[in-house]
Amino acid sequence: MFLDTLLHRNPGLVDAAADLHDSGRVPPDTYVMDLDAVEENAAVLAETARQVGVALWFVVKQLGRNPELVRAVARHIPRAAAIDVTETRTLHASGALLGNVGHLGQIPRRALPGVLALRPDRVTVFDLANARAVADAAHAVGRTQDVLIRVEGAEGTVYPGQEGGVPLERLDAFAERAEALRSLRIAGVTAFPCVLCDPVTGLPTATPNLELAVKAREVLAARGHRDLELSAPSATSAASLPLLAEWGATHGEPGHALTGTTPLHALDPTQPEKPAYVYVTEVAHTLDDGRPALFGGGFYARSHIRSALLPRTGARLGVPDAPARNIDYYRLLDAPTDGADLRLGDTALLAFRTQIFVTRSTVAVVSGLSSGTPRLNGLYDAQGRAL
Repeated sequence: MFLDTLLHRNPGLVDAAADLHDSGRVPPDTYVMDLDAVEENAAVLAETARQVGVALWFVVKQLGRNPELVRAVARHIPRAAAIDVTETRTLHASGALLGNVGHLGQIPRRALPGVLALRPDRVTVFDLANARAVADAAHAVGRTQDVLIRVEGAEGTVYPGQEGGVPLERLDAFAERAEALRSLRIAGVTAFPCVLCDPVTGLPTATPNLELAVKAREVLAARGHRDLELSAPSATSAASLPLLAEWGATHGEPGHALTGTTPLHALDPTQPEKPAYVYVTEVAHTLDDGRPALFGGGFYARSHIRSALLPRTGARLGVPDAPARNIDYYRLLDAPTDGADLRLGDTALLAFRTQIFVTRSTVAVVSGLSSGTPRLNGLYDAQGRAL
């Protein structure tokens, strides 16, 4: 999906990844991350957001919750949105401030005291039971917790496994009951996804959920709430931030823009964010019909992979679709049509959309590429733990 853009915008990363694997310093099934590029992208996003008047909470699940990358991003975007308890703790331990917790994954009731002790700015709640749990936990530690109300997404817009939220038509009644809870204050609304990239042009486009969130804020304002926030996550990038400002959003949540890997970046290599990772693996075996099989472990179902580069020969081979219901022990490539030389252990490089935290991959952090002096900083697992 991103291989052409990567080769055009960040060829040094391609060379460094190939060398690291060929020399045995990184194993197959490794995402090689360009620390310098991630920090440069964070700086671009921070400046663009400042210009249009939108605040940012950064997201790191897709980066494998990596502490080195968290610190690099936080130097420019201090606050993060954590999708679950594990990420909340990792972000805090890595020095990031907690802007919003509990959006994609509600904070379990028994974990709330520990999470609130980290003093997140906002906690997102999906229903009244979770609002009550947050209020009770906040009261127990003697503080008032600001919450964002997750608005239920429009029909057909919510990804399976991400259902939940307050229906717009029941928001007024919900708010009335939430307002009566001690130690809880309604600070605003959120929904997901609020922006998606057009599949043809890649351009960021508002979804019906963004309109629902705007209407939800109006409902709360009519009840007397002031200075309400509207966080509009998904596809937040330098290109989409002006759109968020036009809709009146107060916050965006950049994730893939930190690595230059939104769908727009695949189609438009002139976007200011630079591709910042490449997936490296190797040929495990070759089928009798000539198709090479690569070691897997890091292939994501929505990755939209198109081709793989084998640096030793320069061959580019197609990557057929694979059923998401199967475990990716291996990933097949198209058989070479020109009798190209294939060898056991040959390095293969791929660039595609990923969510590292749901893989079993290794993450290698490389610095110094921007100055031409690449250095392997360290290896981590997909949850950010040093190996």
